[in-house]
Amino acid sequence: MEFCPTCANLLLVEHSSSGRSLRFFCPTCPYIYRIEKKISKKLALKQKEVDDVLGGEDAWKNVDRTEATCPQCTYNQAYFMQIQIRSADEPMSTFFKCCNKACGFRWREG
Repeated sequence: MEFCPTCANLLLVEHSSSGRSLRFFCPTCPYIYRIEKKISKKLALKQKEVDDVLGGEDAWKNVDRTEATCPQCTYNQAYFMQIQIRSADEPMSTFFKCCNKACGFRWREG
């Protein structure tokens, strides 16, 4: 994106009056810049850090245990917690974590 050096508005692209080349023009002031060569700018995108919405490992320290079968290792017990992640008129979502220390798989119901 290029900006007008006079009024700082975003420059738009149009064909020049001859129709052979392109030019930048400012929609608010009379600034015009002829495009004579290819203009490109590469920016490396920075990925955001993803936060654990369940609070990380500390959130699982003081939770209850229930009879639930792990879909990954078929262990018959799991830790669970219920969190309201949608609007108040929707039911709570139940999150599970396998009690098998070797597995620790997490899944959600609701």
